[in-house]
Amino acid sequence: METLYSTKGTVTGGRTGKASLQDSDLTINMVAPGSGKEGNNPEQLFAMGYAACFDGALAAVKGVEKAKFDSTTEVSVDLMKGEGLDFQLAVKIHVIGENTELSADEFQQLVEKANKVCPYSKATHGNVDSEVTSEVK
Repeated sequence: METLYSTKGTVTGGRTGKASLQDSDLTINMVAPGSGKEGNNPEQLFAMGYAACFDGALAAVKGVEKAKFDSTTEVSVDLMKGEGLDFQLAVKIHVIGENTELSADEFQQLVEKANKVCPYSKATHGNVDSEVTSEVK
């Protein structure tokens, strides 16, 4: 495969440190979920990245299928803890289709295709509990 883009993120201090990107001036104050402190946690960043990736994959599917719609993708990420150091993520992807003549079933089929195209979905498949739903407004 051909590499289209590479980046590198660096974090010092884990969930209570600073995060930065090699190719951007973005720096993020990392905070633990539920700490009440100002900043962001990895789950929030993962949710935004996944939503952007998934909506982009859906746009690619839309182009191939010559479908017409506008979409908004919401990704919810749950951080879960089992016994000891057993941490896991669960993901819920919900896509809203607007300005379309597609039925709810037809739109869901395109969303399912996007789930097979999205690199985040491919990376988490079989490793993260996920649910993919959609609605047409």
